[in-house]
Parts: sequence; structure tokens; C-alpha cells
Amino acid sequence: MSNQLKGACIIGQSGGPTAVINASAYGVIKTALESESITKVYGAAHGIKGVLNDKLYDMGQEDAYELSLLLHTPSSELGSCRYKMKDPDEDDRDYKRILEIFQKYNVRYFFYNGGNDAMDTCSKISRFMDKSGWECRVMGVPKTIDNDLYGTDHCPGFASAAKYIATTCMEVSKDSTVYDNGQITIVEIMGRHAGWLAASSKLAEHFGAGPDLIYLPEVDFEMGQFLKDVQKIYDEKGKVLVAVSEGIHYADGVFVSEAKTSATDGFGHAQLGGLASLLARIVKEETGAKVRGIELSLLQRCGAHLASQTDVDEAFLAGKVAVEAAVNGETGKMVAFEREMVDGKYHCATKLLPLSAVANFEKKIPVEWITPEKNQVTDDFIDYALPLIQGDPVIPKEHALPRYARLKKVLAE
Repeated sequence: MSNQLKGACIIGQSGGPTAVINASAYGVIKTALESESITKVYGAAHGIKGVLNDKLYDMGQEDAYELSLLLHTPSSELGSCRYKMKDPDEDDRDYKRILEIFQKYNVRYFFYNGGNDAMDTCSKISRFMDKSGWECRVMGVPKTIDNDLYGTDHCPGFASAAKYIATTCMEVSKDSTVYDNGQITIVEIMGRHAGWLAASSKLAEHFGAGPDLIYLPEVDFEMGQFLKDVQKIYDEKGKVLVAVSEGIHYADGVFVSEAKTSATDGFGHAQLGGLASLLARIVKEETGAKVRGIELSLLQRCGAHLASQTDVDEAFLAGKVAVEAAVNGETGKMVAFEREMVDGKYHCATKLLPLSAVANFEKKIPVEWITPEKNQVTDDFIDYALPLIQGDPVIPKEHALPRYARLKKVLAE
């Protein structure tokens, strides 16, 4: 493949939003607009659906200042989707439509910003383009607060969510100890199969105001032992703060959450929730104590006001590197992070991984980072997460409120 390839590019966003996914989009858009090899920069409305529906935004029509505000604008400004594409060998209709759109706009570069499922979509599109003979360089830009993408030290979005969770748990811990009566507080944190987010509450505990107990989906949950753990601390302190991952499950794999039979998303994943309320009811019946259940829900993934500057910088870097690599001839790859220590300080380096090695694999917390009692994590997690949450972004304000990007979203013709 020749390194010299001229044509348009498309950037799309997929899956759940984060506080910094738009920083990655800005990394792609800014770098692409400045590239001599890329003739037009398009944003796909609602991810791959925007390509299929021929709904693309001309990013070159946007004001440069508004685009720069993407660095601190939460959620997916281009719009996201959860759309599972079939294997092209089984059903290639979507892929033929994508090829049609690529040819219509002379798209030679495709960047998809998302998590495991997005990398699966990316990998399938890359394979189809190779097979079709249409030269288009396809690159995955990582994103997920769940931090479960395989092959990368960490994922853009995780650190800001971790910082939000740790800060919130510290605040809840302070609030729950105001009165002199007994109280048990259970905080439900996102994480279906990987407990990186719930483990982030350890940061709060490490610095003096956080959960007494932490339960993760990497190990089986035992209700009887959980109740004993809570009772023990309640008897000792009169106060208990518990952090639980939404995906904790019994030994048979069944989610503890009462919402385990609810509707699924477009990829067939269970829509979890209600766990804190369920556990609060059970604990109240068992102990007779005052119990409060708190579900952080969407707040933990849209809290840009508590973002990590390190996360913002690295999210932008992921988008920038993806464009530079594609222009230099790479395709079928995902940008990944490598942790380095330079002069005793944390440094993030980048590398490229084949999409086929990343798609549909999950990275979980090492079991050795979970205590033998299965109700806490070790300081190894502190060493891992602490460098990632550093720095406070300077967020532009308007009348004391955050000034987010206001894109015109001019449709391409």
C-alpha cells in the first residue's frame, strides 16, 4: 500500500459517552483538517448509522473556537449509537452501503471512536474494504469508562470517571457520617464484567474518606458473606459505606441486580441497574439499620467538571495519533497506550494494535489486586490509577456555567 493517499475522512462515535470522548474527536478533526492528505473531514451523525443513512456533518464548516471547546464538552457531540453489524460473510448489505457512501464522498480514511463493540465494527469494515478493493484506511480510537479494552494500559474516559467516582465517594462518606445514629450506605457503580470503575472508589478510601467494602464482578458474589461483612463493620463503627459494581454476579453467572431480566441494548448486553436499591432492602431487613442506596448512573460518565487533565490530554492524543498513523499508511489498527516511567514520573506512550486482536476481548482487574476476602482491592490499584487522574482542566465558563461546544452541524452534500 502506498503511503500517498488523498481523500476525505469520516470520524464517528459509538457506544456510551464519556467526559473526554469529544477530546478524541477533536484530536481526529483538528489533525485531519491540518493534513494535506485529507481533503474533507466529515462527522458521522450517530456513529455508523450516520454513514448508513448518509447523514454526515462537514466539520470544515465549523468555527475553530467551537471545535476547540470539544476538549471540555462531555458526551458524544456528533451523536452515538449501539448498532451491531453482522459478519460481512453472512450479510454484507450494510457494508455495501458503507462502500457506496465512501465512494460518493471519496472517503479514504475512517476513524471510529469507541469501545469493544466499536472495535469489532471497525475490524469488520476494514476487512470488507480490503476485500472490496476500495483503498480506505480504517483506524480505531479507544474509548470506554469501563477500561476493559484489551491490549492498552488504560482507556480514554476511564480516568475522568474514576476521578468522579473517587470524589463522589469521598463526599458521600462525609455526608453519611453527619449524624450520630447508625447508617449503611451502598453506592452502585457502572461496570458490567470489569470492575475498574468500582475499584476507583479505593482512591477515596486510600485518602481517608471512602468505602469500607468494595465488590467487583471479577469474583463471584456471595450474599451471605456480604451480609456478614456489612454486619461486622456496622457493629464496629456504626457506619458502613459499600461500593458495588453493577455487574456483580453469583457463582452461576446470574447478575445479582434485580434488573437482570430487563431489556438489552443493541449488542445484547443486559441493561443493569437497581442493584443498590435491591441490596439496601436486603441489608435493612437483615440489620434493621437505616440504609440508603445510591446509583451514580449516568453522572459518572458525563462529569466533565471533575475530568482529569491527564485524561483530556491522552484522549486528544489518541485521536491525533490515529490520523497521523493512517496518513502514514497504517490501517486495521487501534491506538493503544503504554505506561512508561521517565525520570521517575508517569508518561504515556502510544502503540498500534491490530483491530482483530482487540475486538471482543475484555481486560479485567488482575485477581491478585482483589483481597482474599473478595471485598476490597489492594494498593496495587492505587499505584495504577493515581497517575491517571491528575490535573484539573481549565473549563471555559459563561455566566459561571461551563461553555460547551455549539456546533452548526452543516450536512454534507
